[in-house]
Amino acid sequence: MNSIRSKLVIYFLVFVVLFNFVSFAIFFSSKQMVSEYHESFRGFLLLNEISQQSSRIYETINAYVVERNDTYIVEYREIRGKFIGNEKRLKNAAISGVNHQSLETYRAMMNSLLDESEATIASVQLEDVDVYSFHLKEIQNISNYIQEKTLSLLNVELTEYQDFYDNMEKRNTSYQWFTISLFTSTILLALLIAVFFSRGLTRPIYSLTKAAKEVSAGKLDGEQVLIQSNDEMKILSESFNQMRTNIRQLIVEIRQKSELDRLLKELELKHLQNQINPHFLFNTLNTISRTAYLEDAHLTSRLIESVSTILRYSLEDLDKPVTLRDEVKVVQEYFYIQKNRFIDRIMFSTTIDETCLDLGIPSLILQPIIENAFIHGVEDLEDNGEISLHIYRQPDYVVVEVKDNGKGMDQEMVSALMNEKSSVEGHHEKRMGHSTGIGFKNVHKRLQLFYQQADLMEIDSSSEIGTTVRILIPEKGCDCG
Repeated sequence: MNSIRSKLVIYFLVFVVLFNFVSFAIFFSSKQMVSEYHESFRGFLLLNEISQQSSRIYETINAYVVERNDTYIVEYREIRGKFIGNEKRLKNAAISGVNHQSLETYRAMMNSLLDESEATIASVQLEDVDVYSFHLKEIQNISNYIQEKTLSLLNVELTEYQDFYDNMEKRNTSYQWFTISLFTSTILLALLIAVFFSRGLTRPIYSLTKAAKEVSAGKLDGEQVLIQSNDEMKILSESFNQMRTNIRQLIVEIRQKSELDRLLKELELKHLQNQINPHFLFNTLNTISRTAYLEDAHLTSRLIESVSTILRYSLEDLDKPVTLRDEVKVVQEYFYIQKNRFIDRIMFSTTIDETCLDLGIPSLILQPIIENAFIHGVEDLEDNGEISLHIYRQPDYVVVEVKDNGKGMDQEMVSALMNEKSSVEGHHEKRMGHSTGIGFKNVHKRLQLFYQQADLMEIDSSSEIGTTVRILIPEKGCDCG
């Protein structure tokens, strides 16, 4: 399949390669011309600067001879340094039309000018009039020669530069015509490719748009959209055709199910009408408790109050955090009910560090664990059953420990309970049931979500020995007394 992306990549790659090739060719050619131009122009400037410096050297030495002022010596030294620097540059310069021998002669005269200047200064300091007059005359002659030679070299250079300029003009004109031709041909080629490429896209898009409008108008039995191009548009048309077929099938299924849904809603309404409102049950228990108390049935009243407390607590929002103190209070009510139910068969005990009871935790955490210990641990024991609740502090954690001496579990069962994907707990709860409907895995998961931390529960258990469940509650960020 030739994808639209691959077509675009090929088209643009051709243009990029073409433009880059032409651009690099123009760039290097222009760079070469500019380099030649700069080299020739630097030669002009160098020769002109040497000529001016030679004249200034003569003027400075002459002024020193006449006025004997050391300021002219300082000025001469400054000009001399620049003059020597230009002599070195001239040695490495390539001046068009000037042979090496002429440049060497020119450089020799520059050195002679400096030698005569030094000799003149020395003679003036020795007050030897004839000698410094002779050397001063030589400086003048050499300076004049350098200026005349400079004009000669510049004339030769200008002659060569004229040929170079004429050639550069021709090349520039050729580049202009080449650029115009390239621009025109590129525009035409781009237009042709754009028309060809857009035509291959717009036709399928128009067909799909027309079919989509028919679907939006509710006409689902239109003709199939057929596209011949072997690219994404063909896949899109096939997907659209399949989607329209699926919609037709779904409409048929929805119509068939609508009657069934109506019947199910009627059954659901009847089911809801037969349910007992939990709040009505809670209020009824309170009424029975008060009646039992008035009839001097205090134990019955206390038991009903415990049941009422547990029921009211279980009706609260599970997403609302509570304190550990609230959880312990509900567990103590649960212990009270079970003590009166089993009398001496099962013993319940608590060891609680009161300083930890203001810790914030999710609601309905302890009661499911206690119920689990009771239902699956000690309920079947005929005597000497024990369940203990121990709350104490460790570094960074408050530990809630629920321990029983029941029949215990093997390691396979422990691993299944700690494994989130295992369904073993759901099987147990379906068979036995909790008063809250909340099991071990639910408690474990809500603890992890509440504290955003794993490994907050531990199980130590052995068959026929008992089970210990520990909940590790982080103290960080919580008020723990």
